Amino acid sequence: MDATASRNIRAIAVFCGSNTGAGDVYRDAASALGATLGRRGITLVYGGTHKGLMGILADAVLAAGGTAHGVITERLYDKGHLHTGLSVHEIVAGMRVRKERMLDLADACIALPGGLGTVEEFMEAWTLNQLGDIDKPVGLLDAAGYYQPLMAFVDSMIANRFLPAAHRDSVIADADPDSLIDGLIGYERVTVPKWL
Repeated sequence: MDATASRNIRAIAVFCGSNTGAGDVYRDAASALGATLGRRGITLVYGGTHKGLMGILADAVLAAGGTAHGVITERLYDKGHLHTGLSVHEIVAGMRVRKERMLDLADACIALPGGLGTVEEFMEAWTLNQLGDIDKPVGLLDAAGYYQPLMAFVDSMIANRFLPAAHRDSVIADADPDSLIDGLIGYERVTVPKWL
């Protein structure tokens, strides 16, 4: 990463669990990221619900005086899952549209701990960057080492020659929200071809 590189990151799409996970560590991580986004004046773009880490994250952004932009599906909206205190919300037809809209609104992406949907959303953003379809840095808020098994799997992809080693550096992983955001701001796109 070039020390002189600097991106203008005004909004970050955050993917995270609609559950809170075990113990307080993931709740605390969501709250810390939200407070950091609010303090730094970076708009949160997320799935629009009040559930789980998603709700904790949005509450923390709003409590810090920040902006929370929710993009929720019609199905979840109809179930009453919309966070009613958001700065802005949009209701979209389904998950595919939601993901596309979130990426359109964001300058970068972060994944907090979460389940299948969180990992799928994050991996899609990472893949689109790898293919050159977007240029929006991606990061993992690695609370309590949650994403170390995922990165070990990525290392296995590299060892088995399904992924060039340089692409491991195309994701920023950090447990500290400020350091993670600073890494996204200073990120330079990996231009090594994906084909070995």
